[in-house]
Amino acid sequence: MNSGTKSATAFRTIGEVARELGLDAHVLRFWESKFPQVNPVRGSGNRRYYRPEDVDLLRKIKRLLHEEGYTIDGALRLLSDTSALESRDGREAIRQAVKELEEVRRLLAGVT
Repeated sequence: MNSGTKSATAFRTIGEVARELGLDAHVLRFWESKFPQVNPVRGSGNRRYYRPEDVDLLRKIKRLLHEEGYTIDGALRLLSDTSALESRDGREAIRQAVKELEEVRRLLAGVT
């Protein structure tokens, strides 16, 4: 029953995470040195093993730096205030829901 993919709860190596995020492994090591929140488990030979929550955090860091244009210092400040990040993400979700509802309203208005 091995499908070749790991479960969502499995730990991942730096190479696996790098491939999943479309980054080089050296970028993850650099981020680990800059973001204290990124703290993978170390195994034998000091090998890094990333938990699912580590991968989620790295995905957020990538989004902040590569898509939203934050500097490392800006992303650090935002991530250190998790309530601000959650609030910001919540506001974005609400904005998206409002846009979708307005589109549904527009479509329904065209039906009558």
